[in-house]
Amino acid sequence: MEAPHLLIFGLGYSGTAVAWAATALGWRVTGTTRSGAGGAPDGVAVIPFTEAAPALTDVTHCLATAAPDAAGDPVLARYEAALRAAPQLRWIGYLSTTGVYGNRDGGWVDETAAPAPGSARTRWRVATEQAWAALASRCAVDVFRLAGIYGPGRSQFDALRAGMARRILKPGHEFSRIHRDDIAGAVAAAMRQEHAPGLRMFNVADDAPCEPAVVIEEAAQLLGIDPPPAVPFASVRAAMSPMALSFWAENRKVSSRATQQALGYAWRYPSYREGLRAILAEEAAAAG
Repeated sequence: MEAPHLLIFGLGYSGTAVAWAATALGWRVTGTTRSGAGGAPDGVAVIPFTEAAPALTDVTHCLATAAPDAAGDPVLARYEAALRAAPQLRWIGYLSTTGVYGNRDGGWVDETAAPAPGSARTRWRVATEQAWAALASRCAVDVFRLAGIYGPGRSQFDALRAGMARRILKPGHEFSRIHRDDIAGAVAAAMRQEHAPGLRMFNVADDAPCEPAVVIEEAAQLLGIDPPPAVPFASVRAAMSPMALSFWAENRKVSSRATQQALGYAWRYPSYREGLRAILAEEAAAAG
């Protein structure tokens, strides 16, 4: 049997991790970029985003990673008709965000919770989820709502080393996150399942939501340095950017129990503790 062919629209941080996972499974992988082939995994065919139409003639699986803007989803804007006509396409994945749940005043949300977006960005996300869901009548569509993404090159270690980490205290403001490799693991598990056309919604968030300051403290301890001084949220709020304020305005904890059960996949890094230690081990191995 011929290997499945995965097309990834967007070989960014998460898309590249999925490409690694798919090539490890022996899949054929094609990925789009807007800025050349730098950083693409070995064995991945890299093409410009504007030249993806020919690949759709034999693609079996498709993953979209790009964020929408006020104009909508860039992949659907250019390729919706081609996706609907793709003769071998049987699975579509879309990387969304748990931000669609909005503020829950510290309460839990699971995969059955209705979106309650609190910003223009998350309203665009909900609209894009709905647009991708409209393709579920022709093939399986899985929407992955991702918590805060971290991993090698994108963790509190980097902020601490650069002297940019801030230990902001806002008691009770807990936040969910997910390691990059568990995003790839969840997507790979979903792609390998055979499903009839239809829609599934997944939460990709680890099992240990917590206050951001706690993660900074753990990272500093692992590096053997003192954490930055604690700063009350109220004392820095006025100087924050609109983006930062939108983060601190929303407080929710995300359950992914049903997602892990449906995918038959348990997180490799069920909390930031295991994830941070794995990042340090990977850095040490890369340094030789």
